[in-house]
Amino acid sequence: MTGFYMPDFKLILPESLLVISALFILMEGIFQKNGTFGSYRRYIHYSILALTGALIILIFQHTPGEKWITFEGQIFQDDFIFFAKILILTGSGAVLAISLPSMTKEHITCFEYSPLILLATVGMLLMVEANDFLTLFIGLEMQGLSLYILAALSRDQVTASEAALKYFILGGLTTCFYLYGASLIYGFSGSTNFEIITSVIRNASMEGFPLGLLVGLVFIIGSFSFKVSAVPFHMWTPDVYQGCPTPITAFIAATPKVAAMVVFLRLMVGPFLLMYGEWEALITFISFASMILGAFAALNQTNLKRLLAYSAIGQMGYVLIGVAAGNDEGVQAVCVYLTLYLIMIIGTFGCLLCLRGKGSEGVQNIEDLSGISALHPKISFTLAVFMFSLAGIPPLAGFFAKLYIFKAAIAAGFFGLAVVGVLSSVLAAYYYLKIVKVMYFDESPLSPGICYGHVLLLSPEIRIILNVCVIIILFFFIFPHPLLEMAQRAALALLI
Repeated sequence: MTGFYMPDFKLILPESLLVISALFILMEGIFQKNGTFGSYRRYIHYSILALTGALIILIFQHTPGEKWITFEGQIFQDDFIFFAKILILTGSGAVLAISLPSMTKEHITCFEYSPLILLATVGMLLMVEANDFLTLFIGLEMQGLSLYILAALSRDQVTASEAALKYFILGGLTTCFYLYGASLIYGFSGSTNFEIITSVIRNASMEGFPLGLLVGLVFIIGSFSFKVSAVPFHMWTPDVYQGCPTPITAFIAATPKVAAMVVFLRLMVGPFLLMYGEWEALITFISFASMILGAFAALNQTNLKRLLAYSAIGQMGYVLIGVAAGNDEGVQAVCVYLTLYLIMIIGTFGCLLCLRGKGSEGVQNIEDLSGISALHPKISFTLAVFMFSLAGIPPLAGFFAKLYIFKAAIAAGFFGLAVVGVLSSVLAAYYYLKIVKVMYFDESPLSPGICYGHVLLLSPEIRIILNVCVIIILFFFIFPHPLLEMAQRAALALLI
């Protein structure tokens, strides 16, 4: 007779709070006959409060150095997962805060927006804390389905529907990759639990790994390469970035990328670390190809969101250098890089959401920023800081993020990968600095549109987010220790 196991629900209070909040907003939105701007704004504030509450609960629940497993080994938490959860909750709350003015100006005031963000966040939390391939699949699909719906939320825009369809079809294909890879791993290990798979791989390492296990791992790597927009599964990124409304693009570009990369790192340096000799060359190639494509493909882009899409591909290539290193220094560098990347990308999109270009939909092309520094010096300065940081110009935070990654690569013996990373960074600096040049040195259009240079309503939330982000990027080199210490604890927790 099987005994009944009662899981410890206290350990998933943050996720429970977000689910309850999302259902509450959905129920209120359904029964409210006519949605108004006031109600939409209230839903955004509800969601931000829910994310803040979940973050507070998470911080008070966690004890440094502590590990726990619940739900019969399905859910796991340690310092590494705690670090990732903080990034996810903070990133989702920040995107909600910066998206409010732009969403209302673009007349996208669907009450479903906030609950979808919350449900996607729950999916990401479940992804990073999953200790089993089946639990990870539930988190992936919960996040993925929410993102597909978000991409199609602007029903009146053909480009948004096209982007959502591409995203959905390619996302479905990578789901098949994931399930096929997980089934092969299950077939050759006898379990989907990460801890059991680790012990099976340890035993198999004495005699050689089965071919099916290697093929399954390749499929898993392919599915997560799609999630992080790495070559060769990057094709969806430019179209989805450009087609979606800018606030939704900001969310897709920020938190889901961080969550997927955290899971990618956790799988490679966790259950499959003993297979390092088998997957190291593949990750190295993906990193190399992503950096090269991200640098070259963005050079001739005129659309800002497509440029940022190719930039994201290159940025993920840099992060994969730390994954390829496979050591504690590489894991620490990845944690630092993901944190600073999240801050930079939220700040960048926050600046773009403040401005309007030739039409009411906001800034779309680089030329929309021509001479904008004369009209809005503060916003221009803030955006320039993020561009310099993404380019890796010292002493801004982006320089140190790349420095830690390249140091980890050199320590692991990847001298060629480090050289390619440095050269691609120099090449990528061209298109980042081009945006700064357009803002400060190009003249305003002779016949500007009615909306040119107008600023959207700057809410207190977006002012706070932008100020916090720019302060962190500017002064990280003075106070790097808090982030480095958290990243070090996370790395040690993952590798022990």
